[in-house]
Amino acid sequence: MLPYPPADISIKLAIAAGIGMLIGLEREWSQKELGTRTFTITALGGALSVLAGPPFSALAFTGILLILVLSGIRTILEGKTIEATTSAALILTFVLGALAGQGHHYTPVATAIVVTMLLSLKPELTHFAGGLQINEIRSAVLLGLLAFVIYPILPNRAIDPWSLINPREAWLTIIIIAALGFINYVFLKLYRSRGLYYTAILGGMVNSTATIAELSSYLTYSREEEITGITIGVDLLAVLAMFTRNLVILAIFARQAVAMAAAPIAAMGLASLSILWYFGRRTRPLVRELRLSSPVSLKRVFGFGLILIAVEIAAKLAQRRFGHFGFLVIAIIGGLISSASTTGAAAMLAMHGDISPQVAGVATVFTSMASGLSNLPLIHQQTRNWKLSRTLTLLSLVIVAAGLVTMAVVWRFI
Repeated sequence: MLPYPPADISIKLAIAAGIGMLIGLEREWSQKELGTRTFTITALGGALSVLAGPPFSALAFTGILLILVLSGIRTILEGKTIEATTSAALILTFVLGALAGQGHHYTPVATAIVVTMLLSLKPELTHFAGGLQINEIRSAVLLGLLAFVIYPILPNRAIDPWSLINPREAWLTIIIIAALGFINYVFLKLYRSRGLYYTAILGGMVNSTATIAELSSYLTYSREEEITGITIGVDLLAVLAMFTRNLVILAIFARQAVAMAAAPIAAMGLASLSILWYFGRRTRPLVRELRLSSPVSLKRVFGFGLILIAVEIAAKLAQRRFGHFGFLVIAIIGGLISSASTTGAAAMLAMHGDISPQVAGVATVFTSMASGLSNLPLIHQQTRNWKLSRTLTLLSLVIVAAGLVTMAVVWRFI
């Protein structure tokens, strides 16, 4: 056995001990039989067994398994439930200690943090799993199918003689949009009881139009003096969330285009927040539950895909025939249907050099504006309040004007 430098050994043992204590403290706090000392010693044993050699590692791991077997037998004899999660965590702690003994730093530390987080979130995860519906489970499976089964087998080239559609790139955009919607849907499931305004933000990330259509139906239950403030708050928060989502989609596929879109969207966001602050002082948010369907379903995926492909084809043809003006017109029309799909199409065109990043940024701003304005007829249909509709239309036009002025200034200097 060759001697190891003391400094190197100290780092490895410190990492192993830290990993064991982190996971062990959580188990101790959860009042489990195996606690801080057991997990710390197990992690140190994993690190030292690797330093001693493979035979010692195998022997030490066998000892850990034997301890777990004996502990399980005693638990059964006492009539208690076997702690399978704690046993799995102890085995994983030994493996992480072994990795630390081999000189790995990031992998064992990051894994220990994730494991500790999962162990500590047991009540929340149990509550969340208990409230899952079959369509939500299918949505998660479908998202995995889209990302890991279908995507790799799609051709990564244009399949038409006019070079309009690349199946793999279009599919990747669909996956990312669906994943963003699904993640926000999960947060919505977890935190929807925080209030109508909070729901509007999370729902706007999933689908701003569906959110407005759903939440505006609750306004008939509000007092007359509250309707204006609550309606403005719900609409602007959902639109603000939609602005943020579109900017994220643009940043994923065409980061250079963000320089053009960020300032106008930020200006519209600040205008929205100012209006929200003014009207928010007069009203209090109501606690409502939003009944949005899961954002990942065959119907929704194919809908996203058809819109994305249609917008991308129309945008390319308009760009080739009428230049930037034709493309921007398509972006505005696309925003009335799906701003997320239109933003994804603009970002992909910019990524391939079919349009400049500046034009893609302007298209994202225009499609976001169009999507925000398209909510106004839905709200009026639900409230039938002309005074409210006029007020909300005026405020929306002020927000759009702030974005247009900022975009004109940015365009001049970029």
